Amino acid sequence: MDAQTASRQAPVFSVLSVLLGYPEQDWLDALPELHAALPADVRARLAPLFDFLDRNDDLIDLQEQYVATFDRRAAHSLHLFEHVHGESRDRGQAMVDLRNEYLKHGLEPAATELPDYVPLFLEFLGQIPAEAAEALLGDAIHVLARLGDKLSETDSPYACLFAQLRAMTDVQPEALPDPPEGDMEETLITFGPQADGTEPLMMRRPAGGDGAQPIVFHPPRARKGGPDGGQA
Repeated sequence: MDAQTASRQAPVFSVLSVLLGYPEQDWLDALPELHAALPADVRARLAPLFDFLDRNDDLIDLQEQYVATFDRRAAHSLHLFEHVHGESRDRGQAMVDLRNEYLKHGLEPAATELPDYVPLFLEFLGQIPAEAAEALLGDAIHVLARLGDKLSETDSPYACLFAQLRAMTDVQPEALPDPPEGDMEETLITFGPQADGTEPLMMRRPAGGDGAQPIVFHPPRARKGGPDGGQA
């Protein structure tokens, strides 16, 4: 991917983050501006989702459909590591590692969301250097593509958003095994400062230490041939 293409992706990530969030009247009112902020090819790819949001003017109905799509079906979960680690303890460490990646770039995730929440991850990609965003998207695309495929199976209008993410990386998604089942009791750690219920999902923070660890977005066998794939 050339530098010009990579650099134009930042606003796309930011718009995708908004579109994948829980429906709220303020950003629904801003749909024309969100649409206009996208390149023509991206607008075309996201047409099913924009059409769906445009023609459904009942906020409560949109919210109910969103909950039915993403919160009531494990296969559609918007938490990346649920598709990799399931409810096992490994998910907790993966979230710690991802939060450290956010902090390394001077960004503080809101305490109201877990670090592996896809809209938060996309907002992060839109705020970091293009090369870093490209690398992280390439790592995560296996999980994101799986989620998109599951949404496509139910003809969800949100499936096109994940098709757009696939178009933004040169990495070819690989099939993932089903996530393990396990005990999650120690996984729900408090990430970040006390919640105050305010937006945005992510805030700038003062520069600090970077003790980052490799982030395992998928089991080693789905990584590109490397002995450094780490343990899931």
